[in-house]
Amino acid sequence: MLNFLIRSVSMGLVIAVLVLLAVPTLRPGFVATTLESEPTDAASLQVSFNKGVRKAAPAVVNIYSRQYQENDKKKLSTQGLGSGVIVSDKGYIITNYHVVANADQIIVALQDGRVAAAQLVGKDQRTDIAILRVEGSNLPVIPLNPDYSPKVGDVVLAIGNPYNLGQTTTFGIISATGRSSISAGGIQAFIQTDAAINQGNSGGALVNTQGELVGINTASFQQATDLETYGISFAIPYPLASKIMEKIIADGRVIRGYIGIDGQDINSVTARLLGNEHIGGIVVLGLDPNGPAAMGGIKVQDIVMMIDGKKLNGRQGVLDLVTDLRPGTTVDMTVLRNSEQITLQVTVGEDSRE
Repeated sequence: MLNFLIRSVSMGLVIAVLVLLAVPTLRPGFVATTLESEPTDAASLQVSFNKGVRKAAPAVVNIYSRQYQENDKKKLSTQGLGSGVIVSDKGYIITNYHVVANADQIIVALQDGRVAAAQLVGKDQRTDIAILRVEGSNLPVIPLNPDYSPKVGDVVLAIGNPYNLGQTTTFGIISATGRSSISAGGIQAFIQTDAAINQGNSGGALVNTQGELVGINTASFQQATDLETYGISFAIPYPLASKIMEKIIADGRVIRGYIGIDGQDINSVTARLLGNEHIGGIVVLGLDPNGPAAMGGIKVQDIVMMIDGKKLNGRQGVLDLVTDLRPGTTVDMTVLRNSEQITLQVTVGEDSRE
């Protein structure tokens, strides 16, 4: 009996030693060492976006819109307040159209103390974009990342000059993308965020945690008083703002293609009936009777599937594609009419609507 107990105890000790060797976390000293190595200072555990802000903030400028006084055309007074973003070392600044719409003079103040009168390169009321330019050396340029795609839930920071208090950064997430119903005619897809965008923030930068430009802050959904935003604000996606900037720099204005159709996305049920190859197409519901599409033979209830050989991605995709076409260009439009696929030629016109 004694020998059996001795053997059992010995076997238990051997197993215990092997287990301790195999699993270090079971050792008493390991737990104490681990606890000692854990940070005890709460400040060392905090999350900070300071690095991203420091990259982006110098390139976000204050913009002051000045107008001549009605009773004295020799005197200028500041009538508007906003922000802007330096996106090029050549001094190009993106801001909102409504910030400078009625300005007789535009003053730009950099965060390093420099102040300069800005040249208005061009503006586009439909997208609420204006492009300014300032002269200067060693201008701060905001980080740009063409590969970044905004997603719902991404953390974003809004940088601007609300109420002329001085540069301020607010924090939030991307609440939604592709918000087109708030724009004129529903033709522009905004980024929705709960980062506060107040008066003076318009034209400022919406950036990600790396300080990379995500969008141009433009509007907030306000009720009750001017000071309440209820966490619903909107920004123009940077790819759209950049496209508008390139058009303005090239032509002094935005030249848009126009074919004169309005349509509705094919729903999932209709797509299954027609076949998956028709997903992305639109049903024509309205036609400008004197527009290029009508002149080219397009009819109401036609299903537009391709334009210029490119498959479509819904109504917004059609608008984006047509807008980028140069007026005078002739394109092939592939449509489905009475279950028959036909191709019609349409000569693109210029969209002169504001």
